[in-house]
Amino acid sequence: MGMLSLVNAMPGFLWSPLTFAVLLSLATAFLWMALGPSWPLSAMNRRLDDHLSSEQAIEAEPRKPFTARVLLPLLRRTLRTLGKLAGKGNMEATARLLMQAGEPWGMTVVDFMGLRLLAALAMGCGLTLGLGIVVPLSALMILVAAAGGGVGAFLPLFWLHRQIKRRKKLILKALPDALDMLTIGVEAGLAFESSLLRVGERWDNPLTYEFRQAVREMRVGTPRDVALMRIIERTDVRELHTFVAVLVQANQLGLSIADVLHVQAEQVRLKRRQRAEELAAQAGIKMLFPLIFLIFPSVMVVTLGPLVPIFVEMFSQMSGGG
Repeated sequence: MGMLSLVNAMPGFLWSPLTFAVLLSLATAFLWMALGPSWPLSAMNRRLDDHLSSEQAIEAEPRKPFTARVLLPLLRRTLRTLGKLAGKGNMEATARLLMQAGEPWGMTVVDFMGLRLLAALAMGCGLTLGLGIVVPLSALMILVAAAGGGVGAFLPLFWLHRQIKRRKKLILKALPDALDMLTIGVEAGLAFESSLLRVGERWDNPLTYEFRQAVREMRVGTPRDVALMRIIERTDVRELHTFVAVLVQANQLGLSIADVLHVQAEQVRLKRRQRAEELAAQAGIKMLFPLIFLIFPSVMVVTLGPLVPIFVEMFSQMSGGG
């Protein structure tokens, strides 16, 4: 009876639906604040996680080999120091070559210039020291050392051209399959950028790397035509140049990209078949050198070798009897 009288004595506004909803919300908020982690504690946990991850990275640093921790950074600093001493006349050409080679080992123009200068110094000094042990110092030895320095400066450039040629072959080899999958994706209803990204995720080669790079440029606001034309600058492959040019023209004229991709894929497959037939036709000519200079002499030695002692003995008897 006492409780009922107390309830009846309460004001009527305390039992309105609005008051009940407010009280329920406050109770839920207080319950969540009591059971859930506090903001300072969460922030502290995040800071501790970051600190532990940094400590793990510091602990993992000595586990790296001595070459990765000391020698490679020292070599990179040396190359950059030497590269700054080189001239800047052909910096743009070297940058273009490095870009077409895929920037091997993350090498910059200054690094490559330093590498050329270091190779020239190493070759020249090595020849000077090697010849100095054999013969005394002379003008001819200095000339040979200078020629060796020139060869040393040329070797990194030769290696870079080989990297470019190798990368172009990989791009040319991957182009037909990539165009087929790109055509299938566009015809299935995917957007062109999504199809490029799907092809880039499917394989891992220089061509798909360029596709992923183009998609990243498009996502940051670069126009599609500009991003595609930059692929040509980074690769310098004739077949890819033709494909991108046709694609850019179709985009400007408003043509169907699916039809253009279908036609280009057929042409690339036809060129691949023709290239294979050309290489097969050249195989016979390329086999002449090993046949004449390597296989035929070996066959002659195996077949006529046992007869040589018989002929020698026969000639000796004939000369002795005469």
